[in-house]
Amino acid sequence: MMFDHEGMPVVTGRVAVNGTSLHYRTAGTRPAVVLLHGVPKTGYHWRHLVPKLTPHHTVVVPDLRGLGDSARPSDGYDCATMSDDIAELMTHLGHETYAVAGEDWGAVIGYQLAARRRDHVTALAFAEALLPGFGFEDHTALTHENVSRGMHLWHLGFYFHPDVPEMLISGHERELITHMIKSERSIPDSATPDAIDEYVRCYSMPGGIRAMLSIYRAMLVDAEQNRQAAQKKLDVPVLALGGSAFIGDRNESQMRLVAHDVTGHVFDAGHDLAEEVPEEMADIVLPFLARHR
Repeated sequence: MMFDHEGMPVVTGRVAVNGTSLHYRTAGTRPAVVLLHGVPKTGYHWRHLVPKLTPHHTVVVPDLRGLGDSARPSDGYDCATMSDDIAELMTHLGHETYAVAGEDWGAVIGYQLAARRRDHVTALAFAEALLPGFGFEDHTALTHENVSRGMHLWHLGFYFHPDVPEMLISGHERELITHMIKSERSIPDSATPDAIDEYVRCYSMPGGIRAMLSIYRAMLVDAEQNRQAAQKKLDVPVLALGGSAFIGDRNESQMRLVAHDVTGHVFDAGHDLAEEVPEEMADIVLPFLARHR
């Protein structure tokens, strides 16, 4: 369950958009902001941040295509298509303009959303993500720097291979998700049992792991989409957020390649800021959103 600042449960719904069906949560009033989660998480990732935003914003928290309680179609897992899902969702909910905050794969999708819907997105918060086409692929290599800095993203190569990952992960979703989430955080205890249970529930459902792997397997397509989008830099303000124990200030340096107006901030945390340091994250995100309504 997710609650607003008054302790009331958020509204949940499901809507057909862009050839699929998205589950979403929404609460609050005033200018809209959509929160896009990463992998292996769902919209539940934002549960601590939502009540900090709802006094000032209408917050929309979708489960991305194939993840959470959204539908799991056979295709459409490139970031441009997934960003179109969100654009159609926001139009359906009556939000003509809105800010975007994304983390991990949700940040990559958020970048595509800002690039493809320049008349609708007013600001972008880009948290703890590597952008395909701009260095993400480099971290799949077995190098001393990647290993020593904890940024050898071994799972990308594993996930890319067809069929074998599905076979090995099936029945071990809890072990994989717990390992991935806790190993990428500097505050492992922030991965609370309720969150782990929710993520395992969703990724263990039929098609859950297939959909997750499909997002990774679209990465080379994403890289080309991002390079094309970056030919015209974003004009909207961008807040690039990192955790010192994971991607850190590389979030900001990446965003400077694709946007004109970039502000960076690094937290004393790992990869999952909204669960590790939600108070600190709200203290940075809220003023940014207020300045750019």
